Amino acid sequence: MIGILLLLSAILLIVYAFYKWATLNNDYFERQNLKYMKPTFLVGNTGGAFANKYTPAEFLDMIFQAFPDERIFGFFDFRAPKFAIRDPELVKEIAITSFDNFQDHEGVVDEHIDKLWGNSLLLMRGEKWRNMRATLSPVFTGSKMRQMFDLNSECIDNVVRHLLQKAEKGEKIDIEMKDFFTRYTNDVIASCAYGIKVNSFEEPNNEFYKNGLEMFDFTSIRKIIKILIIMQLPAVARALKIPVVDANVAKIFRDIISDTMEVRKKNNIYRPYMINMLMQIREGTLTHQTGKGKEKDKGKEGFATVEESDIGKLSVNRSLNDDEIVAQCFIFFLAGFDTTSTTLTFASYELSVNPDVQSKLYKEIAETNEKLAGKRVTYDILQKMPYMDQVISETLRKWPPLPVMDRLCVKDYDYNDGNGLKFKIEKGTAVLIAIYGFHHDPKYFFDPEKFDPERFSEENKHNIQPGTYLAFGIEPRNCIGSRFALMEIKAILYYLLLDFSFEPNEKSQIPLKLKKSSFNMRAEKGVHLELKPRKK
Repeated sequence: MIGILLLLSAILLIVYAFYKWATLNNDYFERQNLKYMKPTFLVGNTGGAFANKYTPAEFLDMIFQAFPDERIFGFFDFRAPKFAIRDPELVKEIAITSFDNFQDHEGVVDEHIDKLWGNSLLLMRGEKWRNMRATLSPVFTGSKMRQMFDLNSECIDNVVRHLLQKAEKGEKIDIEMKDFFTRYTNDVIASCAYGIKVNSFEEPNNEFYKNGLEMFDFTSIRKIIKILIIMQLPAVARALKIPVVDANVAKIFRDIISDTMEVRKKNNIYRPYMINMLMQIREGTLTHQTGKGKEKDKGKEGFATVEESDIGKLSVNRSLNDDEIVAQCFIFFLAGFDTTSTTLTFASYELSVNPDVQSKLYKEIAETNEKLAGKRVTYDILQKMPYMDQVISETLRKWPPLPVMDRLCVKDYDYNDGNGLKFKIEKGTAVLIAIYGFHHDPKYFFDPEKFDPERFSEENKHNIQPGTYLAFGIEPRNCIGSRFALMEIKAILYYLLLDFSFEPNEKSQIPLKLKKSSFNMRAEKGVHLELKPRKK
């Protein structure tokens, strides 16, 4: 009897201890005298998102609209208390003015366990990130984009040739656009980053493409559990040495990049590939231009293009080891493979359901092509096409491929709204900025569900409040590759629309609905369109 009582007591003690652990932070925001979303036991306010009960838009809108009159409020990411910001001035304060307090992303990947993610610019922290940002910044200037543009154009030639061959055979060209554009971005990254020629339309099951799909497939229970452990139980992930990227996929990428570097060094090969530029950085021969020949791109590359901050323009003498080179090539592949193709997919949908917009864009393209008189379009000419830029800027507003960003507090920050609300954002606490929420708030963008490129016209763009348009984040920790992404997007749309119109077909879902997913902005049933050859 005593044994049974002792056993029951032990069980009750364990249950009580677990309950206290699970609810340890539940009064966190009450102690701060801050409004907050009431958490569900153990899963907080984000469990439903991981269980795919919401689309990313629905989840972020739920967070953003929880307290519409508050500049900042609290919510729970499972057990972890976090702050949500819905005021653009506070966004600038957190991300720019007080950057020293909030300079890191929240990522918890151990660089010794997952060398691809852990050594990437995205998840580097502190001084290591600052030095790497300044080191990599010269790779992504406008002048380097001009050098890569011909490589991009070669990939586009493969795409257009593939489609024209179908048209010449009289085939109806019905396409699922996400798959189509992912193949294109896959080939561009393989060429521009690694110097490897891939044609995903002629070789649909090539290794690059299959590995990219594998990395972005978060639908399996095994992957969801793995991500949850890494994010919510980092100590367990480190103890079990759980990587984000499966070991076999990581090895394939490492071998490809290592073999490519070895061949280029041995044979003294140089072309404007990213991998060559990273090798130049390692040798100390690639830096920011100063004085004569200095970059003069500011203000000329479209509304969405983000400017490099002073941190990115610092002069640093930092070499890169092989792990770091491989990691930057890897993260460059991931960013280009998915987010750029996502933007193109939504752009094609909007053009198909807004024929007036498509007609106006085609007119600009046709007039530009006529002025070229048979010459190829260039990087600089694309920058001089205002309506093209308006269409892409509006696509990124309505359908931001990365709909949220975060900042990690690395040094205690004292908040004071000037009206009596004072509290401390403590070191180690994360702040969430719902990009989708800002982009769809009628306070900042009138009739936000309407696709209206005129928001970004010369006459109207000054009305966009700073801190509300965050397609590529906000400096200093904004997207270093915005120029490259926009180059890819504008170039393929130019050549596709020159020969084809985007038309809905019998599989098109109109209006488009998003898929319930924890991570990605995806169309529920894909984006199915017909590419109809234009009559010449």
